[in-house]
Amino acid sequence: MEEKVIRYIFKYVTYIFSVTYLLCHNTGHAQGLLQQLKTDYNKTEVASIPRFQLTGKYAQALFFNNEQDKAIEILEENVKQASKLAEGKYAAYLYTVLAINNRILERISNSTSSIERAKLFATNTSDLETKGYVKYGEGWLAARNNKEAEAVRNFLQAAQYFDKAPPSPSLDARKSTVYKELTSIYANWNEYELQEKYGALSLQVALKQKDATAIFEAYMSMGYIHEQRFIQSPHLQNHRDLAEKYYLQAIDLYNKNKQSFAIASNLSFVANNLANLYLRFYPSSYKDKVKYYAQLAQKQGQESEQHNHIASSYGILAELAIQDGDFLKAKTFLLASLSEIYTEPVVDQHILLSIYENLSDICERDNDYNESLRYYKLYVETFQNIYNKEKLGLSKRLEAQYEKEKQMQELKNLQLEAQKKEQKLQLMQVLDLQQRQDLENLRLRDENNLKRLELSRMEGDQQRQALRLSKLESETRANEALNYRKELSYRENINRFYTVLMIASFLLLLVLFYAYRQRTRHMKQREKLHSLELDKEKQRSNIATLTAMLDGQEQERGRLARDLHDGLGGLLSGTKLHLSHVTEQSGPDLKGQLSKSISQLDIAVDELRRVAHNLMPDLLQNYGLEEALTDYASRMSNDNIEIDVQFLHYTSPMSKEQELIIYRIIQELVNNAIKHASPHQIIIQVVEEDERYSITVEDDGKGFEIDKLKNNNSAGLHNINSRIRFLNGNLHIQSSIELGTSIEFYFPKQTTHD
Repeated sequence: MEEKVIRYIFKYVTYIFSVTYLLCHNTGHAQGLLQQLKTDYNKTEVASIPRFQLTGKYAQALFFNNEQDKAIEILEENVKQASKLAEGKYAAYLYTVLAINNRILERISNSTSSIERAKLFATNTSDLETKGYVKYGEGWLAARNNKEAEAVRNFLQAAQYFDKAPPSPSLDARKSTVYKELTSIYANWNEYELQEKYGALSLQVALKQKDATAIFEAYMSMGYIHEQRFIQSPHLQNHRDLAEKYYLQAIDLYNKNKQSFAIASNLSFVANNLANLYLRFYPSSYKDKVKYYAQLAQKQGQESEQHNHIASSYGILAELAIQDGDFLKAKTFLLASLSEIYTEPVVDQHILLSIYENLSDICERDNDYNESLRYYKLYVETFQNIYNKEKLGLSKRLEAQYEKEKQMQELKNLQLEAQKKEQKLQLMQVLDLQQRQDLENLRLRDENNLKRLELSRMEGDQQRQALRLSKLESETRANEALNYRKELSYRENINRFYTVLMIASFLLLLVLFYAYRQRTRHMKQREKLHSLELDKEKQRSNIATLTAMLDGQEQERGRLARDLHDGLGGLLSGTKLHLSHVTEQSGPDLKGQLSKSISQLDIAVDELRRVAHNLMPDLLQNYGLEEALTDYASRMSNDNIEIDVQFLHYTSPMSKEQELIIYRIIQELVNNAIKHASPHQIIIQVVEEDERYSITVEDDGKGFEIDKLKNNNSAGLHNINSRIRFLNGNLHIQSSIELGTSIEFYFPKQTTHD
């Protein structure tokens, strides 16, 4: 149990040096700095050197105040102006800043292009600090692209340039940044000596700058370095004590300079690290110190809203409780730590893994096996997530390891080349002696050559005469060759003329054939277009005819409904009233007969109202399709059949014309189902989708065979198809014997008619 306890609190102490660059100011301080830089920037003249010098700082301030687009815009504007200068210093600097900002925004191609431009302009300046800054930019990008070996090479070159550069206000800060990057990479490589070297250089620069924040970070870095050295070599206790010393110096520095620290969470961070150091590597007599610094980290983390720091402090307190045998308190701390972890936007899976494991062990110890099993399942799920992510990152780590091995091989190659150059130097010294001896020999040879020269002059006279004879012979041969070439040229010109003539004739035939093909194709296209126009006109005529037919039908139905309701309905109601008066005046027998007649008139009036309502429903005109169909379903339902209407996502009502057509189609489908299928239940469903409406009418009746329906040209089905085609819709029918029928049709939301 104690061997597995609270491992997750130790992962959080890994120190990330680049966080200082991203969190260089708190919100209030950053806003004030941004406003000051904006004022200073606007005071400078456009395309001036002071403006170029301010652009980088101003753009970075904008970038980390959520104004990334404006930062990129200012950088691109000024880098264009700086590119026009003969001195490449300012363009190289601004292109490097632009490359880093684009890489943070994941604009990889823009970042690569910018750093290449920076390297180009760096060749046009003699300023060593600028050359070093460009190398730093190359290293920064390589590190973020998992090319750590290349990054180290660039950072070391940047450090060499900075060491040779004259002092400036920005030089020490840039040195410190390079040292932090090298420290971080060597920490990943477990190169503790190099990590300690550059950590010490970073502390040295910070002390020289007298910057409290930089000194604090350097103390933290050195403390973490010595802590890792002690973990690798537990017998070297001086590293443990040095880690304690640097952590305590960081806390003391923070307490003395609270107002100047931009990052309020620094104290909780170092307090957790120190508490962890005492917990893991010091005797049990240090428990009070562990508790003190864990509670200090918890208090400061709550003030600065750093939930990871609070979670780490709870983890340390939980381990203390377990060591004391108080498992209930340990469980309370673990649950509190779990709550704080989930407050963060991005949850660290390794922290969750250890919390779930220890909660499962504690619940098992308390015989709460259900809770123990639940936490163990969460532990397994988290472990699978971590395994999958680490599996994806394995290739990147292997690539980084390969780059490291490649760098070591390059170093060996450089050493071999140096040995070869030394051997070449010794060889050159030997050759120099030989050359001196050869020089003496040449002097002796010159004297012999003077004597030989006199002899050669005599031989030269003889050769000149022979040369004159050879020139005469060569001129004769040249004339013969010239005549032969003229004859060949004439023949070639004749052949070339005939060849060109044949090619021109062939091209002319090709052009004529192409023109004939194009004319034929054009005529076919015109015929197709004419045919399409005729089809379109036929379609328009059909749509117009169908529209006129539907409008006439609906007008006739409306007129018939009004006549029935206003004429016959009024007449029947008057007859009923008259008969009612007669009933009151007549005897018992006549009264019974008249009552029966009145009942029949009531039935006739109800039937009249039903027919009039079916012909032109008032609810459809006044309240829309949903109310009309609901009322229709209620009227058609009885003890033997239940009709249910469902409207789903119906937020954009149809036009009155569409609603009326849909109502008639559903009427026809329901009447057909009642007439032929003898159903017990009918479901009407209207669904509004993104681009269309879908209507379904289902029943549980007798069903029928689809093949027989295709050969049946009934008027009802023809009317339904005509209305659906008018809506530009499609109809689908599914039916099985004794299993019922489902009829679905859909049409687009907006229907246009030419």
